[in-house]
Amino acid sequence: MDEARQIVTDIQKGNIKPIYFLMGEEPYYVDKISDFIAENILTEEERGFNQMTIYGRDSNIDDIVSNAKRYPMMAERQVVIVKEAQDLSRTIEKLVDYAENPQPTTVLVVCYKYKKIDKRKKLHKAIAKTGVIFEGKRMYENQVGDWIIKTLKARGFGISPKAAQMLVEFLGTDLGKIDNELQKLQLICPEGTTISPEIIEQNIGISKDFNNFELRKAIGEKDTLKAHRIINYFAQNPKDNPMVVTVSLLFSYFSQILQYHGLSDKSKGAVAKQLKVNPYFVNDYVNAARNYPMKKVSHAISLLQETDVKSKGVGAANVSQGDLLKELLVKIMNQE
Repeated sequence: MDEARQIVTDIQKGNIKPIYFLMGEEPYYVDKISDFIAENILTEEERGFNQMTIYGRDSNIDDIVSNAKRYPMMAERQVVIVKEAQDLSRTIEKLVDYAENPQPTTVLVVCYKYKKIDKRKKLHKAIAKTGVIFEGKRMYENQVGDWIIKTLKARGFGISPKAAQMLVEFLGTDLGKIDNELQKLQLICPEGTTISPEIIEQNIGISKDFNNFELRKAIGEKDTLKAHRIINYFAQNPKDNPMVVTVSLLFSYFSQILQYHGLSDKSKGAVAKQLKVNPYFVNDYVNAARNYPMKKVSHAISLLQETDVKSKGVGAANVSQGDLLKELLVKIMNQE
């Protein structure tokens, strides 16, 4: 995020490089940077003759180099954007000769999504000398909540930690998908609004009471009634609450509780750092660890692994996923 912001800032200051190679597993910032370049390097009048978009599947390296070597018409620069350049992965190293001596009046933007070039090879080294290489790395689930909070703050909005966690659990780690939902919320809510679980529920359709976050909390607090209500809701709405996701999140949750038991420093800051959670949620883990000593946590993890196998039809071919979850819940929460 900071690296992408620095690229944008440098361009705004006039520090424009002849090559921008944008790559990596996370395509969100690849698109954001290329869109910024497309909209800001040239004026609207200049774009007609001096800006072009090429698609990797419809071209080759020779085509790209040929277009990049053209001179701009009635403008200081031309911009050549190569979309879906990963389709040229087998021949991308042929770009090395141009990268070593790029046309100074061309801004070549290569969007190489979901992959990255080898740092040991000549192309990477050449672009690093003459241009900019940006790698969009896939965020881990525990990082996305903070990304949502920072992104909204930069746009003049707030969001509660619980609301951010609801979005992560519902939408996963796809930043583009999450940002689409955030933009919808920005259109609905006045600037300065702190987005709450109620706003999420009303406008995105995620239940603030019946979700995996609340299920984990209920299990951690040994709130049997609440946990069973959530499981019953999941059983009635299996498409919106796939069992594989619930079991996976519960496995991660108990793994974190197990990790908590092993910490020598149980201060709030240390726990948040080691478990990679927002400090706001640390008390939930403290309470859960009190209710589930290490032996019970280990047993819960074994039960989750057993349920995962059963959910795939091994040893429980005719048992519904709802019944499997109910059985799991009883076994976890009624341990002696």
